Amino acid sequence: MKKLIIIHLVLCLSIASQAQSAFQEIREGNELFKNNSFEEATKKYQESIAKDIEPVESSYNIGNALYRQEKYEDAARYFNQAANKTEDKVVKSNAYHNLGNALLKEEKLEESVNAYKSSLRSNPQNEESRYNLAYAQKMLQKQQEQEKKEDKKKDENKEEQENKDGENKDEEKKDEEQEDEEKKDEEKKSEKEKKKEQEKEKQQKQVSREDAEKILEALNQKEKELQEKLKKKKIKGVKIDIEKDW
Repeated sequence: MKKLIIIHLVLCLSIASQAQSAFQEIREGNELFKNNSFEEATKKYQESIAKDIEPVESSYNIGNALYRQEKYEDAARYFNQAANKTEDKVVKSNAYHNLGNALLKEEKLEESVNAYKSSLRSNPQNEESRYNLAYAQKMLQKQQEQEKKEDKKKDENKEEQENKDGENKDEEKKDEEQEDEEKKDEEKKSEKEKKKEQEKEKQQKQVSREDAEKILEALNQKEKELQEKLKKKKIKGVKIDIEKDW
């Protein structure tokens, strides 16, 4: 699409409808505007507004000067003021047209479309607004399609992330279950080893007791044998004198 059509006509003050005191500032502002001295022109237009007269021409021309300085947000405000002040349909249409341009520069596409529509309602013969309206509508359509794509992508990414989070949770749950199982196995293993140790200690104690009994029994047996030997020796060793009965 070709570049936007911009209406930057400087409105001249009607002396019959406005006070003479504001005329000088607006006239000087217009001269500065024609010489591309937009910042100085803005000051002159603002001086005319400061006189409490606020002519339509001042608001409209301030909007143009600010637009040329790329101060689009401020320009839009003055174009809107101009459109609301005038009953002249052509001036109103041009003010709305330039309002649409300023809004478009601010990438406020939906608002710019509405401004161009307002321009055409005031002056259906404004072909520049018709052209810019088609341009803005096409840009808005592209923006909406892009936003839909981005929203769809966000939804897909969100769903993918949720699935990933779900998988991670499942993995974490499996890991926890595995850790629990391993812990239980360790506890079972530890319990078995403990039982084995207890059995071993019991066996060792049993063996020790049996050994002690055997040793004691052996000692008793030796004691008996010793006593028997002593008895035999005692009997054998004692001499008995037997007197003959001659």
